[in-house]
Amino acid sequence: MAGPVIAVTDSVFPSLDPAKAALAKLNPTFRMSKSVNADDILSVAKDADAILVTYAKLTREILTQLTQCKAIGRFGLGVDNIDLPAAKEKGIAVNYVPDYCIREVSDHTMALLLALIRKIPLSNKLVQSGRWEMPAVVPIRRIEGTVLGLVGFGNIPRLVAGKAQAFGIKVIAYDPFAKPEVFKTAGVESVDFDTLLKSSDYVSVHAPLLPATRGLMNAGVFGRMKKGAYIVNTARGPLIDEAAMITALDSGQLGGAGLDVVAAEPLAKDSPLLGRDNVIISPHTAFYSIEALNELQTKCATDVARVLSGEKAIYPISA
Repeated sequence: MAGPVIAVTDSVFPSLDPAKAALAKLNPTFRMSKSVNADDILSVAKDADAILVTYAKLTREILTQLTQCKAIGRFGLGVDNIDLPAAKEKGIAVNYVPDYCIREVSDHTMALLLALIRKIPLSNKLVQSGRWEMPAVVPIRRIEGTVLGLVGFGNIPRLVAGKAQAFGIKVIAYDPFAKPEVFKTAGVESVDFDTLLKSSDYVSVHAPLLPATRGLMNAGVFGRMKKGAYIVNTARGPLIDEAAMITALDSGQLGGAGLDVVAAEPLAKDSPLLGRDNVIISPHTAFYSIEALNELQTKCATDVARVLSGEKAIYPISA
């Protein structure tokens, strides 16, 4: 007997075998969209029972045309590419995977920060070009005793906190939604946003991308930071006003930036962020490990299978 139809809007994975294994008991048929264009998505998803999505936009226009869809599984921990109110109106359950790559992203955050502080990329570039010159990379500050400010204190920054503390860094955080006991357990001081900006030698951004947080790190914010402070972003590119960040880097108000995400991806080849010794950019890879991707696919598809079987998702999200 034929099972449900699962539409896949887009995929960045080498294969979808872990997801298919998690759904196998339902004997599903999979349809892969040719592109993330709305028409191509609708051609496979209009009468599908569920959708698996990575980066494609599931807009109200698309969702209102679905006739059979009961579940949307997002391969990731952000859902800003899905119109959640429209999904709720249609009675479509949306699930995501908020904990699949928290180890990887927290590791990557610390890697970017340490590489900035110790000027590893610049040192490597000099040596590779034949220059064995310690004076070319001075000054470098001692890490122990410095202050890291975390904007947001969810799962990932909580892990960052412990890793930073192991280096002797004092960690403070701003998150008006986190409970006091969470800060206490982590040994992290809860502060207001202005205090964080004024006190931090490094600021790491971990807020969700919402209308209220888009451009959160703007010219005014950079102006209130310590002169020469570093900024790290492994969350979402649009959280930072990129033009303002570039201006702050040019003026020396910002001492450097470690970025795994940018406002528009892929980064433009003529971006003024390129060619700077104090800017490190990785191509949105903080989430990645072999283990993380297997976990991501398995958890996401398992929740879709649960919903299609009349059960509750383990990782639901509501509008």
